Amino acid sequence: MTKQDVQDTVVSRTDAADRVHAVWHRYTRRGDRASVHNRAYTVYLVALAGTFFLAPALHAASGSPGLISFGGPTRATPALCLLVVVVCWGAQLAGRFWGPLVLQPFVLHVFMSTDLPPAHYLCSLARRRLMYAGVGLLLATGTTAYLATDLFDRTDTVVPGGAVVAALGVLAASTWLWGQVRPFRDNLVLTGATGAGALLLGLAGGQGGAGPLWLVAAAAAATAVLLGRSAFRALATVDLARLARESARASQAQTYVLTGTLHHALDLYRPEPRGFTSALLRQDGRLRGYATQGAVRALRTPGRAAAAVLLLLTGGAVLTAGTARADGSTASTLWIAGAVCLYLGSGWIGETWRGLRDELTLAPLLGQWWGGAAARALTWPVLAVTAGTCLGGGLAVLVGRPVYDGRPAQTALLVAGTAVLVLGARFLREMKTHLPLSLLLPIITPFGDLSALMLVAWQFDGFVVLLAGVAVANAVPSAPGAAAVAALLTACCIWAGLRRTGWAHRGLLRRLRRS
Repeated sequence: MTKQDVQDTVVSRTDAADRVHAVWHRYTRRGDRASVHNRAYTVYLVALAGTFFLAPALHAASGSPGLISFGGPTRATPALCLLVVVVCWGAQLAGRFWGPLVLQPFVLHVFMSTDLPPAHYLCSLARRRLMYAGVGLLLATGTTAYLATDLFDRTDTVVPGGAVVAALGVLAASTWLWGQVRPFRDNLVLTGATGAGALLLGLAGGQGGAGPLWLVAAAAAATAVLLGRSAFRALATVDLARLARESARASQAQTYVLTGTLHHALDLYRPEPRGFTSALLRQDGRLRGYATQGAVRALRTPGRAAAAVLLLLTGGAVLTAGTARADGSTASTLWIAGAVCLYLGSGWIGETWRGLRDELTLAPLLGQWWGGAAARALTWPVLAVTAGTCLGGGLAVLVGRPVYDGRPAQTALLVAGTAVLVLGARFLREMKTHLPLSLLLPIITPFGDLSALMLVAWQFDGFVVLLAGVAVANAVPSAPGAAAVAALLTACCIWAGLRRTGWAHRGLLRRLRRS
């Protein structure tokens, strides 16, 4: 036997786990990985944040009443069931777009080029990431419940509530993997089963005592075990081509995020429009009306449009409930939540925002007479937001009529002002193009360099404007004054959005009239 034959025999007898470990070892030792000093500095920053921010917050929360008071297991059970449903559905949705099996494209290419089955190099990765996700969600949920609720302040809810929070972390991790490896039909079945089970457990929670809380924890833990076993068995039949596409898209999105262009990363996850192309035209070949065009384009992405309709209806109902109440904390929370739902729904209801940005940014083919670009692009979002707000608000009024009998005119004025502010914030966000170079310059202040803070504010400028506008409008004592503040902020958003597209100061009103 020659020396080459001996080497081939040794290589062929190498265990698959050793080969996978060798590839990971080679990849983790590349030059752009974090060094020991980088990790030590990260630990130092985390320790500073925990010492000077988290510890005082926990100490202050321990001596102050919670923002949300359950008052016992009877009211805590439906709230925890709702939390389980929201976390489970969110984990499924996250798994469909960015699951735990997403790798760097180079590493996945190396593994796919070998004769190793997918389970050999995906199981260890999935276990490690699910453990990290479960522990992180457990800490985040437990800390939030401790700071914002009285769940851990009562002796009859502290132990079963902690069990529900722990089971929630395990369930979210298992559902995250399930959402990626299982087909859409199975995810739809799981969504319906989770909602039905949470509804039954929430109704059973009205019997009193801590028994329903223990039942919720046991059901969540059992569901997590079953989903985890089924998801890990499905790793042997995972679609590697789809996983490669998801990994490539995730790598590109990560590059966009690290370079300060989060909106480009989100654009990568927009669904591709399909079907209904011929519905945009009439029988004589002319385009249909502006509202009809927007509705047809929204129907070309049915999942995104359905989520937008649900958000608009929910936002209208919650916003109406928040602006009609007289109490401070609950009304402000509902007001902000409703505005955020309307903001998200206004962006998901169609693709006309992107078309308007392109028409305003690119040079027009026929000069400045654009033939109604603003009207063509903004008709459908404005109608959709208005209709969703009115329908959701009307439903909220019908359900809680005694709450709204006091000041209907003021409530309608506040809702209208908030809806206008939502459209202005969405216009500001959608007109965003490339990262301005001025944001890369340092901003030296007595508190240090604030350039990173400005960059984050630019990334989430729509949310920043919306939250600031709602806070200022809430501080104004009169409803007409709050509506005037919302209108003023909307005008500022429109002006800033037009500035982003490159429109000059001179002739702006004339160009708006011609557009």
